[in-house]
Amino acid sequence: MALTGKLSTESAIQSPASKFFDLLAKKLHHVPNVCERVHAAKLHEGDDWHSVGGSVKHWTYVIDGKVTTSKETIESIDEKNKIVIFKLFDGDIDQRYKAFKVIFQVIENNNRSGSAKWTVEYEKVNDDVEAPYGYMEYFDKCRKEMDAHLLQA
Repeated sequence: MALTGKLSTESAIQSPASKFFDLLAKKLHHVPNVCERVHAAKLHEGDDWHSVGGSVKHWTYVIDGKVTTSKETIESIDEKNKIVIFKLFDGDIDQRYKAFKVIFQVIENNNRSGSAKWTVEYEKVNDDVEAPYGYMEYFDKCRKEMDAHLLQA
């Protein structure tokens, strides 16, 4: 059985693609106020939430019904293609995965809405660890909540 893997999910959004992208690329600190399963987030290192490689955030959230913690840093932001790459580490992540990368992309349609795509690239610590399916369900629920929030804003 392979220790490395990749999972993806893509779903339609009704809010403007640019607003959806901005929430995760420039307003990440708002996510705990929008997503029910995100219990807390705080800046652990650095001066701001969105500098590439220059800040570390500590997150507390719920995966598969269990309160989970990890740290996160932004590896890159591609404004043109609306892609943000996050690296998750420490806490519960390190107990199950040697590497855990989340690639978030907003794909814009002609009518300014579009879809949100989440891809997780991971390396498990051993064969006994399950692929991170719970994260895919978590991202889908967050997408719905973020989309509804942006439609009301």
